[in-house]
Amino acid sequence: MPILTYRDALNDALREEMERDPDVFLMGEEVAEYDGAYKVSRGLLEEFGDKRIVDTPITELGFTGIGVGAAMAGLRPVIEFMTFNFALLAIDQIVNSAAKISYMSGGQFRIPIVFRGPSGAALQLGSQHSQAFDSWYANVPGLKVVAPATPADAKGLLKSSIRDNNPVVFLEGEMLYNTKGEVPDGDHLVPIGRADIKREGSDVTIVCYAKTLAPALKAADTLASDSGISAEVIDLRTIRPLDTEALVASVRKTNRCVIVEEGWPFSGIGAQLVDTIQREAFDHLDAPLLRVTGADVPMPYNKKLERAAKPTPQKVIEAVKQVTYST
Repeated sequence: MPILTYRDALNDALREEMERDPDVFLMGEEVAEYDGAYKVSRGLLEEFGDKRIVDTPITELGFTGIGVGAAMAGLRPVIEFMTFNFALLAIDQIVNSAAKISYMSGGQFRIPIVFRGPSGAALQLGSQHSQAFDSWYANVPGLKVVAPATPADAKGLLKSSIRDNNPVVFLEGEMLYNTKGEVPDGDHLVPIGRADIKREGSDVTIVCYAKTLAPALKAADTLASDSGISAEVIDLRTIRPLDTEALVASVRKTNRCVIVEEGWPFSGIGAQLVDTIQREAFDHLDAPLLRVTGADVPMPYNKKLERAAKPTPQKVIEAVKQVTYST
């Protein structure tokens, strides 16, 4: 299998889906002439032309609304936000139009649209450009929310999202674009709503997704070598719909669980996972469920404070040792 970066895997997915289906087009700020702010759309303008790779003005609400209308008319738009922080300006179109039109029309309209772009914190971009809104979108009925962690999953899930007949919020971890991994050849599809066990284990389940996969795997390796603790690492890949079956099966096997997420703790994704696990696997738990989250503050600009505000392997290790009573 070829080794690709996360951004190149996304680029492949866009190219293959545009070749496969002439109704697919990409629209957003700097996606055409500049090849995308993060070069995800590199080379697509030359290949598909300016009717399918469309540069827009700085008007998120406007071009998102155009995308929703195009989806109602039968096209399959991919709307790129330069960052999901800027999608706040389009939240009305995402939540009140895209998510609701199918329901409010009694199914007369389908909205096959993908909203994609970088999410969460990078390095010293300040609090207004470092926010993880995963739980915001996951709270809305009618939206699917996808957050891949690896190049292979990024490609397979973006292709599945473009083919889906429902609006999909596709969150790309801003620090993941340069990461590399094997990506299967051919028409590689990853089903929406199916988690993946990235590391088998028997003593504790570590649940993660997107950027938190890396610290979770590092923590699991350290726990195994230093403490003999066998951690199973589950990558959700899709936040909504949630793969409850895989999540609960792992916790029933390990009897302990630590949840790692980039976002804020209050009403976060982890809170929903805790509720799901305690309802479905309460009798199998040998310890309280613990969460490792971002700090409950606007993201600091200061490098050391920013690092302290993010989930780290050491924070995951400490939580695992608490639930395994190894401290």
